[in-house]
Amino acid sequence: MLVKCAAVQKSCVVPSVRVRRTPVVVKCIAQPSRREPAARKSSSTTTYTPLLSAGGLIAPYLYAADALATNGDFGILEGRSAALVHPIVMGVLLGASLYGGWLGFQWRRTRTIGDDIKALKAQLPKVKVPVTPGGEAAAPEPEPSPLQQQITALEKERKELVQAGYRDRHNNVGSWLLGAGVLIGVEGTVNTWMRTGKLFPGPHLFAGATIVVLWALAAALVPAMQKGNNTARNTHIALNLANIGLFLWQVPTGLEIVAKLFEFTKWP
Repeated sequence: MLVKCAAVQKSCVVPSVRVRRTPVVVKCIAQPSRREPAARKSSSTTTYTPLLSAGGLIAPYLYAADALATNGDFGILEGRSAALVHPIVMGVLLGASLYGGWLGFQWRRTRTIGDDIKALKAQLPKVKVPVTPGGEAAAPEPEPSPLQQQITALEKERKELVQAGYRDRHNNVGSWLLGAGVLIGVEGTVNTWMRTGKLFPGPHLFAGATIVVLWALAAALVPAMQKGNNTARNTHIALNLANIGLFLWQVPTGLEIVAKLFEFTKWP
C-alpha cells in the first residue's frame, strides 16, 4: 500500500510489513504544492483547445461521406421539369451569344467607319472651281467621282449605325448573358447533384465551366475597352469567339444528357 508523508521530503523506505504473508514496501513520496497542478491544467487547456477546435472544423472534410441527395429528399427539384430548365435556358443563351456577337461587330463597325471615311477623303484630288467676278461658278460642278460616291455611301451608313444604337444593345445583351449564364451554369451542376447525389466529370462539365470563366474574363476587359485599349478589344473578341465555339461544340453532349433525363426522370 502507498502512504503519503505529512512533510515534504525525499523518498524514504520504511521497514516492510507483512500483509497477508506478502512483503510490501511502503514508500513516502514528496508531494508538490497544490497550486502547481492547477497551473498545469490551465496551460494544457490553453494549448489543446485551439487544436481541438481546428480538428472539429477539418473533420467534416477528412471524413466526408457520399452526398445525401436523391430518394425524394428535394421533391419536385429532382423531377424532369427542374432538370429541363438548364438545357432550355442554355439553348436560349446560345442564341443570345450569337446575337450579342453580331451586335458587337456592328458596334465595332460604327467606331471604325469614321477612319475609313477619313482615309478615302484623303485620296480626293483637290479641284479648284473657277468663279466669275461676281462670285458665281464659271462652270457647272462636275459629276461626283466614284470615290466621292463611296464616301457619301459610307457617311449614310455611319448615320444609320449610330441611330441603331448598337453599343447600348450590345452592352445590355452582354450583361444579361453574363448574369443568366453564370446562374444557369451553377444551377445545372446543383440540379445534377440533387437528382443523382454526385457529378459526372467529363467534356460537357469541363466545357461548361470554361464557358463561364470566358464570360467573366471578357466582361473584365470592358473598363479597358472603354478607355480605347485596342488590345483589350481584340482580346475581348477572341474570348467571345472561343466561347461561342465551345458552346456549339457542347451541343451534342448536351443533347445526349437530355435524352438520359427523359430516360431516368419522371414528370413533374
